[in-house]
Amino acid sequence: VMTASIESLLEEISTVEDPIEELQSLKTALLSIPVSALRDTVSGQRLDVIFSLLNSNEREQVELCVDILERVLMALSPVHLAQNYQAELQGGLSHPNENVKILALTQIGRMVEHPDAVTEILNNHGILCSVIQCIGEEKMAVAKQAIQSLCKLSHSKPGLDKLFQSDLLKTVKDVMAISDIVRYRVYELVVEISSVSPISLGYCANSSIISQMLGELTGDDVLIRATAIEMVTTLAHSQHGRQYLAQQGIMDKISNMIRGAETDPFSSLYLPGLVKFFGNLAIMDSPQQVCETYPAFQNKVFEMALDPDPAMIGVALDTLGLLGSTVEGKQVLQKTGEKFKTVLSRMSQLAGSGATELRVRSLDAISQLLTLQPEQQTEDLLALTESWFHVLSNQPMDMIRNISTQPFPELHCGALHIFTAIASQPWGQRLMIATPGFMEFILDRSTGQTKEAKDAKFELVGSLVSSSAAAQILGSQHYLQLKTYLREGPYYVSAVASVSTEGAD
Repeated sequence: VMTASIESLLEEISTVEDPIEELQSLKTALLSIPVSALRDTVSGQRLDVIFSLLNSNEREQVELCVDILERVLMALSPVHLAQNYQAELQGGLSHPNENVKILALTQIGRMVEHPDAVTEILNNHGILCSVIQCIGEEKMAVAKQAIQSLCKLSHSKPGLDKLFQSDLLKTVKDVMAISDIVRYRVYELVVEISSVSPISLGYCANSSIISQMLGELTGDDVLIRATAIEMVTTLAHSQHGRQYLAQQGIMDKISNMIRGAETDPFSSLYLPGLVKFFGNLAIMDSPQQVCETYPAFQNKVFEMALDPDPAMIGVALDTLGLLGSTVEGKQVLQKTGEKFKTVLSRMSQLAGSGATELRVRSLDAISQLLTLQPEQQTEDLLALTESWFHVLSNQPMDMIRNISTQPFPELHCGALHIFTAIASQPWGQRLMIATPGFMEFILDRSTGQTKEAKDAKFELVGSLVSSSAAAQILGSQHYLQLKTYLREGPYYVSAVASVSTEGAD
C-alpha cells in the first residue's frame, strides 16, 4: 500500500507546476515508513523526478528534495547507488546549494567505503575530479565532507593509486593553488591519509605535497607557519609519521625554531604550536629522551610558565600537566631541581587567583603532576609528589579547599581533582585526617550541586576507599562512612533532606 502511495505521489509531483505541497506529503509519507522497510518501498521508484526538481531557484523546493533524497538514498545500498545514480550525484556536486553538494558527497562517501561499489566509482574519473574540486568550495562544511570522502577512498590500494598515481594528482595540486586556506585543507587531507599506514604515507610523500607542507614551517608568513606546525603535530601522532619526520630532520628544525624564537617579534603566534609538538612527542615516545635530546623545549616550557602572556602560560600549563602525567615525566621535571619548584610555585599562584580559564588549567596540571597510580607508588615517587604538594603553599590543604568553596563549578571540580590525586597516596590520607573538618567536608553532599561536582566528589571518595592503606590511616569509622557514600552513589539525597526542601519551588 505504501509503495503504491509513494508511486502515485511521485507521479503527481512530475505533473504539477508547483510541487511544494506534494513534496511535503511525500516527505511525511517517507518518514512514517520504518528504515528497515524503506529499501523495498523505494528501490524501484522513479527518483529522477526528485533529482530533476533540484534544478530550481526555489529554496524551499530544493530543501524538501534534499530531505527526501537523504532519507531515500540512505535506505538504498551503496552498490545500487553506484549502478543507478552516479550521474545525478555528480550533478549534485556542482549545484549552487551547499546542502545538495553535502548530500551528494555523503552518498559518494558511502560508495567509496564499499568494496564492490568503489570499483564503479574508481572508473568514473569525472565524479572523483568533482569531489576534489569541492575541497576548494567556499563553504567549509562542503570541503570537510569532500575531505572525508577522499579519506575513505584512500583506505584501499586502488583508491591510493587513483588519487596519487593518475592525473587526479594534478587536479589536487590545481585546487591547492586556489588560496592559502584551500592549500591547508589539502594538507589536512594528506596528513589524515598519511596517518593510516606506512604505505599510505609513502604515497603522500611521493606526491611531494608533504615536503611542500614541511617547507612552510620556516616560511615568511608566521600565520602559515603556525598552521603548518599544527599539521606536523597531527602527522606525528602515528609512529610511522614520527619516523618519517625524524628522517626529514623536522625535530631538529623545530628545536632550532624554538631557539630562534627569542629574536623573532612575531614568535608568540607560532611558539605555542612548537611547544605542543614536543609535548605530544614526549608523551608518545619518551619524556626523558625528548627533554634530553631537545633541551630547548624544556627550557622554553619553564620560561613560558613564568611569562606574563596568558596564551604562553596556558600552553605551558597544559604541557607540564602532560609531561607530569607519566612517571618518567615526573622524574625529568624533578631533575631540574629549583627551576621546577619555581614553576610549581607560579602554578600555585595562577590556581589561586586571576582569570578563571588559567586557574582551571593550573588546577588540572597540578592534579596530573600529583597523580600516582597504586602500582607506581614507590617510596621515592611518593616522597616526590609529597614534596611537590608542599611547594604549593605553607598550608596546601587549606589553599585547595578554599578554591573548592568558590562559586565556580569548574574551580570546585578542579580542586577536588587535586584531592583525588593525593587520596590514593598514604601521605595524602594522613594530611586529610590531620586537617580539621576535612573528612566532614568530603562526606557533606550539600557542597557542589552540579552533576560534574557530584561526580568529582564521588571520584574522590572512590579513590580513598580503593586505597589499601585508607582503613588504617583514616580509622574504621571514617572508612565505613566513605564506603556508605560510595554505595549510595553520586546523586543520593537523604529522605530527611528531601522532606525539608519539599515545596521549595
